Amino acid sequence: MPLQGLCWFLCCRQGFSLLGRDYGEKEEEESLELRNKEDLTPNGRSPTEVTVSQPTRTANGTNGHTVSGAPEEMKSLIIEKNKNGLEEEPELLVKGWLLREVRGNWIKQRRYWFVLSQDSLDYYSGPEKGARRLGTLVLTNLCSVIWPDKQTYKETGYWGITVYGRKHCYRLYTKHFNEAVHWACAIQKIIDTKAPVETPTQLLIRDIEENKFHPEVVEHIYQHNPILKYTQSPLYAPLLPFPYGSLEHTYHSGKGYGSIRDEAVKLFNCLQQLESARDPVPIIQGVLQTCLDLRPLRDEVYCQLVKQTSYTPAPYTAAHLRYWQLLTCMSCTFLPGPTVLKYLRFHLKRIQSQSPESEMDNYASFISEALEKTKCRECVPSWEEIQMLMNREEMLCTVHYPGPGSCQLYISSHTTANEVVRRMQEKLGLQDSKNTFALYQQNALWEQPVAGSTLIADVLTSLSAKESESKSQWKLCFKLYCLLDADSISVDSVEYLLLFEQCHEMVVRGQLPACEEDLQALAALRLQCLMGDFSTHAPCPPLDELFPGHMLEARILVSLSAPQTLPPCPVAAQGCPATQRFPSGLLAGTLWNHTATAAHKQKVEQDLRLRSRLKEEAAAVMGSILERWKGLAGYSCRDSMAAYLTIARQWSGFGCTLYEVDFYISSTGSFSQKLWLGVAATAVSLYRQGEAEALESFPYGQICSYGVSDSNTFKITAGDRDLLFETTKLTEIMQLMNAYFSAIHRQRGKGGEGPDPTIAESTDVGFHHLTSTLTPALLELPSHPV
Repeated sequence: MPLQGLCWFLCCRQGFSLLGRDYGEKEEEESLELRNKEDLTPNGRSPTEVTVSQPTRTANGTNGHTVSGAPEEMKSLIIEKNKNGLEEEPELLVKGWLLREVRGNWIKQRRYWFVLSQDSLDYYSGPEKGARRLGTLVLTNLCSVIWPDKQTYKETGYWGITVYGRKHCYRLYTKHFNEAVHWACAIQKIIDTKAPVETPTQLLIRDIEENKFHPEVVEHIYQHNPILKYTQSPLYAPLLPFPYGSLEHTYHSGKGYGSIRDEAVKLFNCLQQLESARDPVPIIQGVLQTCLDLRPLRDEVYCQLVKQTSYTPAPYTAAHLRYWQLLTCMSCTFLPGPTVLKYLRFHLKRIQSQSPESEMDNYASFISEALEKTKCRECVPSWEEIQMLMNREEMLCTVHYPGPGSCQLYISSHTTANEVVRRMQEKLGLQDSKNTFALYQQNALWEQPVAGSTLIADVLTSLSAKESESKSQWKLCFKLYCLLDADSISVDSVEYLLLFEQCHEMVVRGQLPACEEDLQALAALRLQCLMGDFSTHAPCPPLDELFPGHMLEARILVSLSAPQTLPPCPVAAQGCPATQRFPSGLLAGTLWNHTATAAHKQKVEQDLRLRSRLKEEAAAVMGSILERWKGLAGYSCRDSMAAYLTIARQWSGFGCTLYEVDFYISSTGSFSQKLWLGVAATAVSLYRQGEAEALESFPYGQICSYGVSDSNTFKITAGDRDLLFETTKLTEIMQLMNAYFSAIHRQRGKGGEGPDPTIAESTDVGFHHLTSTLTPALLELPSHPV
């Protein structure tokens, strides 16, 4: 029994110590976490005047933050007031009764008298003079206010505001909306008037920047401020200032993040786990993903990594190099802010001077070069890319082109689509081509052009994610983009093969209007090109790779579209009254189920007939194609391609890119019809789907402007007409028209060389206005929001 009592006493003592640390004595621990700029001496300060140690907890809960010569009133952000009760003070701004949410064993609301002053938000037991003050929330420029919202009012019947402070969060409620808005405005106004506050790390970074040409002073700063140096202890507060408050009211709330300050501390813990992790890649990806989602944390992570790579006890071990590997990945993914960027560059140069020809020197040199090229990434680097960055190597990227061909190129995290296009043109000997090329994301059913400024590393990461989600194979493909001059393409060039393959893709997708005889002739020429002369032993590709399958389906559906009538009901034939044919109740339900079953059976039989007819038609078409193939004996591959393209060029729209659109007949958008919008080298045309003749064409010289007029509406102004199209391909149409206009502008010699028209960079959601001459020039105008 005495032993149990002793254990109980020790547990209680430990529990009270923890409570005291977390709720009572923590005030002193965090008192020097932030500093006001106006607290600095007007004459400046030397680096020796600030001595900040790494925050480490002691037995009584305090830490090691110290500031030499700091006045006593700076040791707490809370201003000491009369603790005995409420007095009339001239600086009081707003006061009144509010309900405050109190969290205990259950959540409840209590009524208090709140007083807002220039420095704090206090609440008292009542409005009378001498009332006891029950709590204080000190207001700094890092505090935040969440305004009243309808959802809270619907759930509770009260309008609520939330005030976040350094130590406290006040959730306040009132019955009146105007009163809640008045309090929120007043508190926010006070917060906005507060001077910016700085952490000790920021002050020391400024000192280092001011004394970067005095190595002995910088060394003194590092030696007397452990917060700048490597530590194995945890971090209890961020190195940089962040607003108080949670992310519950932002779109990040669904991702499980806490407050920015909490996430900053968690990230430092993740960094420390790198030293002992068997595989660092998941941790690195997690840190990068958090920085991608929470932009303010990027500078914080950079500062933490600089700290952990300064004065390391064992700098050449693999565990310590993990920090450099993460810093390498960060430098290829995000750029820090200007102040932190200067600090980082200084740190890298300092490491290179202190440890020349070391592994740290190699990483520092690689990071310095990366910072010159890095743009903000859209995706977190993939596992493969992180492995390459950890070893300071380049990735191998496979780029396919129409037909069986492909090229492998080495790329870095900064390689753009335009760079890959230029390298592919060099490899394939297409530097002198008058046409332009682009990269496409492609699978068996879908493709999309890649904008020229897009980072290839981001594209590869997104393709990998799409493959895991859809279980289909994706690839990066190099293709013709703007067909400006088809006649100048040599028959022996790779470009001719690209033209042939892309033309066949249009045929199979049903985007080349032609009669069935011509389509069968094209299929036979395709077989001759691929397989050579006809042979019964040659493996023949499936019909859907030679002939547009939708034509067979349309033909059979028309033949089966005759209405199928059910046999007349024998009861109805006897002339029975409708009200007496079937009694209600169970029998009626049984007959209804019988009718539904019969309809389902009829539908299944119709599907079976449709499939059998499809097989019959496909066999007949394939037989006709094979007969035509036999007649092509002796044709070479080049002859077959030439004959194929000769038939295809009979269509007046040959070379254009077709987009399926809903064309609005009237300006109000009340009537529309499905059409093809063809974007070509000289004009934009409208086609009925499947018809060869254009309904209308608009040469580029007649187009005054084009752009996005609504969320999914594309508008072209030609003369005094406004053409409205509803489509999901807004960005692609915009990019292609920009590319054609840029190419025309370049070829006609306006403005010298002009921009590279590989694929237009601009995809602004707005209008591009053109000159009314026959040689329009593309002008970039500010875009209006959709």
